[in-house]
Amino acid sequence: MPVAFVCRTRSIMSPQELFDLSRDIDAHVGSMTHSREKAIAGVTTGLISEGETVTWQAWHLGVRFRMTSRITRMEEPSSFSDEQVKGPFKYLRHTHEFRADGSGTLMVDTVEFAAPFGPLGRLVEKLVLARYLQNLIEKRNEFLVTTTPNQAPPSMDSGQ
Repeated sequence: MPVAFVCRTRSIMSPQELFDLSRDIDAHVGSMTHSREKAIAGVTTGLISEGETVTWQAWHLGVRFRMTSRITRMEEPSSFSDEQVKGPFKYLRHTHEFRADGSGTLMVDTVEFAAPFGPLGRLVEKLVLARYLQNLIEKRNEFLVTTTPNQAPPSMDSGQ
């Protein structure tokens, strides 16, 4: 059974602006400088679309990882999902939703994942990975909504 969490971020950007920014490889790289993340194969710059893949290389928890993700579903400008097709997780799906909210957008990220290694992996999911991944998504979202010109500071609300 996968572990799941939800992050909610408000922005004054339109759903279309956040939809495009969230699938922009260059924006993702900019948001992950702390982990030295870079796109090394597949779509490595610009916007990624349904059916396309990107292979990421990054350092997390002191270990270098490579992960290939595919955009498996896209409904512009309201949502898209990406899923790991090769990498460190037994299973990883990230669903991005963009809901008009007053004069801006509520961005809702739902992440579901499972670690390999049976009972040991389940223990690591609960003790380390869930909070680590949630922090990554929160930092990424903060970057997206604050580094774009004319943006107000984000409002973050994470729930399980």
